[in-house]
Amino acid sequence: MATFKAPRGTADALPPDQPYWEFVRRQGEAICRRYGYRRIDTPVFEEAGVFIRTIGQDTDIVEKEMYLFKDRGGKEMSLKPEGTASVCRAYLEHGMSSLPQPVRLYYLSPVFRYERPQAGRLRQHHQLGAEALGELDPALDAEIIDLAWRFYLSLGLQGLSIQVNSLGCLKCRPAYRQALVAYFASRLGEMCPDCRSRFDRNPLRLLDCKNAACIAVGDEAPRSTDHLCLECGQHFASVVRYLNLWELTYNLDHRLVRGLDYYTRTVFEIQPPEGGSQSTIGGGGRYDDLMEELGGRPTPGVGFATGLERIVSNLQRQGIALPAALGPRVYVCYLEEARDEAFRLLAELRHGGVEAVAAVGGRSLKSQLRQADAQGMSRAIILGGDELKSGCPMVRDMSNGQQQSIPTGQLTAFLKGLSG
Repeated sequence: MATFKAPRGTADALPPDQPYWEFVRRQGEAICRRYGYRRIDTPVFEEAGVFIRTIGQDTDIVEKEMYLFKDRGGKEMSLKPEGTASVCRAYLEHGMSSLPQPVRLYYLSPVFRYERPQAGRLRQHHQLGAEALGELDPALDAEIIDLAWRFYLSLGLQGLSIQVNSLGCLKCRPAYRQALVAYFASRLGEMCPDCRSRFDRNPLRLLDCKNAACIAVGDEAPRSTDHLCLECGQHFASVVRYLNLWELTYNLDHRLVRGLDYYTRTVFEIQPPEGGSQSTIGGGGRYDDLMEELGGRPTPGVGFATGLERIVSNLQRQGIALPAALGPRVYVCYLEEARDEAFRLLAELRHGGVEAVAAVGGRSLKSQLRQADAQGMSRAIILGGDELKSGCPMVRDMSNGQQQSIPTGQLTAFLKGLSG
């Protein structure tokens, strides 16, 4: 009989990897709260228009990658391919414009994109994102970049770099678009079929192509920062001023456009040492026109998102040690005559806040201790006839084999006072 496997482009996060996931989620939430962001959770699927109208018809996500389906009412739905549009929909639906602005929100969510699976690119992956809605101040652009940067530093990641650019707004973008059309028109023969098909629809997307030949052509393309209107130029200068004020090191990258059409003005990415957009672990920017695309009033916004799978991969690649556990993991071992007391003690430890399991299945004491070691337990509690008589279970340090007797009534407090 055939066995089932996880769907192509998905991955199981197994118990040995969970400490990394828990560490990343814990640090991410702590940083977001430190910067004044509050958690929001949105559905994993939305009306397809939420994404089609905001992400852009000519993006890879809309053209190739969205998981579309019709519900039983015949309405076109989509699994969530990114988090920002859903957060903005919730902002409008729940009248958050009446709250003090900006509204700072963060989320942890699975997202879904039907793309060719490869290292760091899965069809289901998980994102941490932060959005600041309702305020145009360039200090928020810098705040989002600083938040993302401090998050990665808190994880211990090394060798990262910040790439920054400005795409301008609806007022100055047309002139830049004309400059790109004039430049790429004579170079299309050197570019891939996808770029040639996108040339008339959205020449800005040509700068985002990952094909080596297209990258070479794009390196010589006109720069968006040379075509900014007065307001966009002043905005970007202020963003850079704040980055300098906060002593953030960054690179100005004229080819940085991101993969979503809703971005305006500031865009940024954070890349690991190997560099390149395929390895980017986080990025974002400003999206001042997105709310209008969803039917709302003009409402500025800026945010970022980061893939948890890529972060975990980089933590493991860089050999970063995780912080020690907050307390010991305890394995209760016993001889048969002490079984009832062992399980009474197990409940007492758990109810008192100690992470503990007990041996099951009638194994020998020696086998139980082997299991405790194989499962990475830091302490073993040993109960036999002598321990029952004395009322003092034996506590073994699994790292060095040292043992000491602790009275039952003091055991929970003793274990909670130990480090992992």
